[in-house]
Amino acid sequence: MTDLYVSLFISNYSPTPIQKVVSLVSRTGRDLQRYDTTGYRQVVGCIPYRYKNDGEIEVLLISAQKKGKGMLLPKGGWEIDESIEEAALRETMEEAGVTGHLEEILGKWQYKSKRHNMVHDGYMFPMLVNEQFEQWPESGFRQRKWVCLSEAFDLCQNWWMREALEVFIDRKCL
Repeated sequence: MTDLYVSLFISNYSPTPIQKVVSLVSRTGRDLQRYDTTGYRQVVGCIPYRYKNDGEIEVLLISAQKKGKGMLLPKGGWEIDESIEEAALRETMEEAGVTGHLEEILGKWQYKSKRHNMVHDGYMFPMLVNEQFEQWPESGFRQRKWVCLSEAFDLCQNWWMREALEVFIDRKCL
């Protein structure tokens, strides 16, 4: 048996730092899901927004996973291995394909999930978008749409997300 040796010499090697790494795979499953002491699932999301040239605010809405179920804001489970802020940024990237600057939390809402028939605590943050990706983890089954504030309020299917939009509007516009 012979031994194989490989020698590699690289001259003038200068590593290029990686600025951002974006996963194109969504987290799945409930193994790391966070629940409060009463058993309520902890959910976190964002109101992704940007300013148009005229100063008007636009909000990014996404389609629900089920066809024909309307539009909503990106949100999902807050997992035990991340902070609430990390969860908000991750869920917004996975579902809407945008990143940005997370601002002060808008509040907490309790709502009952139609799909799983259980109570959730939902937290929402505003996020000023600074980058939008053409491909993102859920781009294969979600649409996204930039809309004005009044249209966002009309299109958003969840009452608690509309309430979060009201808090956002009060903070940004009054």
